[in-house]
Amino acid sequence: MRHVQRPQVPQQQPQYDQGQGYNPNYTQQQASGYDSGYSSGQVYGSPQGGGRGTVPPQHDPRYAPQPQPHPGAPAPDWRRRIKIGSIVLVVAVLGWSVGTYAWASSQMRNEVDLGKVIERPAEGDCTTYLIVGSDSREGMSAEEKKKLHTGSAEGKRTDSMMILAACSSGNTMVSLPRDSWVTIPSFVGSESGKKFGARGGSKLNAAYAMDGPELLVRTVEFNTGLRIDHYAEIGFAGFANIVDALGGVDLNIEKGFKDKKSGADFQAGEQTLNGEQALAFVRTRYAFAESDLARTKNQQKFLSALANQAATPGTILNPFKLYPTLGAGLDTLIVDKDMSLYDLGKMFFAMKGISGGDGKSMNIPISGSAPQGSLKWDMPKVKQLVSQIRNDEPVTVTSDR
Repeated sequence: MRHVQRPQVPQQQPQYDQGQGYNPNYTQQQASGYDSGYSSGQVYGSPQGGGRGTVPPQHDPRYAPQPQPHPGAPAPDWRRRIKIGSIVLVVAVLGWSVGTYAWASSQMRNEVDLGKVIERPAEGDCTTYLIVGSDSREGMSAEEKKKLHTGSAEGKRTDSMMILAACSSGNTMVSLPRDSWVTIPSFVGSESGKKFGARGGSKLNAAYAMDGPELLVRTVEFNTGLRIDHYAEIGFAGFANIVDALGGVDLNIEKGFKDKKSGADFQAGEQTLNGEQALAFVRTRYAFAESDLARTKNQQKFLSALANQAATPGTILNPFKLYPTLGAGLDTLIVDKDMSLYDLGKMFFAMKGISGGDGKSMNIPISGSAPQGSLKWDMPKVKQLVSQIRNDEPVTVTSDR
């Protein structure tokens, strides 16, 4: 038998590839580029998906080294990070709050000296504010006076007056009609320092015209027997600017009315009043049969709505609303020398409480008419009302008007 010699097939020996480490499937033929066609059952492709051959280990994700924790590196302390972040946030909020308080305090006009008021009643258990709306046109241009229907009278007079008693038993807002028939008592002039004798029956707003806020406080205290702790007064322009800075005030007007003198023209229903409309709303009296008494009720209603909208987180925590509102009001708000921004805030929150049902609003009790078309107070009821406020008791007195 003839011996046939078969060609030698090179053995596929495991080899170390070129500097890449040991690979059991790496053959000499693959190293030389020769393909015998033999397959071990494993399929390899290039990382780009083209051609055949074995993927070098450094490009094969199966052989990629896994990250190892650095020996000695501590795990993140999230509690510490949260604590530091909270401290930074608190410091930032406190800094903003203190800065805002300092700025607003510097803008306040502490011009009324209640130390000049003589023969004052004893202090009561509640904090009392005399809130005055004046017809001051200070800082208003001729165009603004025309737009707001304020006229161009010189000087200033009281357009509205009310006592706000902030009590633990409930807050009470009592309007004092400007045409109230009262006695203007003896007083010491706030500017001259001279002593003046008492004046008989006069309308309440005459006291302000005679010697300003100090005599008005003296007259209210003398005729009521209630000590006034703080005084706050705002003019036409400041009132309208505050409303506009808030973006208007929402109000429900139960019955529509018009008044050419104030510029009022309202339909009944829910609506948002801008500064011009708000001023017309609180000044209108000729459109009502009750005249000044009806106006004081509207003033109370609007001030409560204004405070309810101003003393909210949406205004206090929003610098884009807070600063314009404070800037608009503090420029024209005149207060007593002892009144702080904190006291002013308490006053607004007390008014807000009344609108929320925590207290009551009323006119001072009236018993009838007096000379010169003025109004006579019902003194027995007034004394009872004052006693309840002074002793921080729930107010049970009512007003028929």
